[in-house]
Amino acid sequence: MNELTRWIDLEGAVNVRDLGGLATVDGGTTRFGRVYRSDNLQGLTERDVELLVGELKLRHVVDLRSVAEVSLEGPGPLTAVPEVNIHHLTLFAESGGSTDVDADTIDGARVLPWKERGEEDLAELRVTGFYYGYLRDRPDAVVAALRAMAHDDGAAIVHCAAGKDRTGVVCALALEIAGATREAIIADYVATGDRLEGILARLRSSATYRDDLDSRPADDHRPRPEYLRQFLRVLDDRFGGPLVWLESKGWTGRDSEALRSRLRD
Repeated sequence: MNELTRWIDLEGAVNVRDLGGLATVDGGTTRFGRVYRSDNLQGLTERDVELLVGELKLRHVVDLRSVAEVSLEGPGPLTAVPEVNIHHLTLFAESGGSTDVDADTIDGARVLPWKERGEEDLAELRVTGFYYGYLRDRPDAVVAALRAMAHDDGAAIVHCAAGKDRTGVVCALALEIAGATREAIIADYVATGDRLEGILARLRSSATYRDDLDSRPADDHRPRPEYLRQFLRVLDDRFGGPLVWLESKGWTGRDSEALRSRLRD
């Protein structure tokens, strides 16, 4: 891991970075080596697993993919590692005994929110709506994901497909609780754009995501600062801030203390 960039280079994932080293409102920084974020971990090699589990002491995986994605892609190599706890917490609503997508397909527009060219003004509202939908549809999963990230028996990693939208929302909430500045939170979200070409290449190699991606220009998937900024502004305006929203869903002061102790020096 290069602590100057926070990126972790793996053979089987391209959008992996540490949530450490981000500026906090009190003049400090978030802590390295405790919580990571990533794109899909499906393709990890033996060398990757050894790095994550052996060297970085990974013990908790927060998998935000839908039930359909896991069914189509498979559980991933970390599920076979006894030391690692898998927390599968889809952020999509469920209907009866199944998710909002069929078992043999996914709703690409929800899994990989995107904008249409020529609709820049609407794009911000569209993506923000998807992001707020995660909180509206699955507040239980959001709270559970943050609690899993706060466990103190080793490092945690949170991921979805691209490591951009669902992962971006959960990591933004975690960093907000830890006291990171809004500028740092947004910069971390936007950093995924530095690896966008590699992310899309990986997703296109899978039939699960290929058709949806091939129908749109690559730049439509780029994370833009206004998307997350507007999402956080919605939480500020409607609820008095992300923490107040979380508390209304059962998040406690003890939960906040635990997550802060993980992400703060």
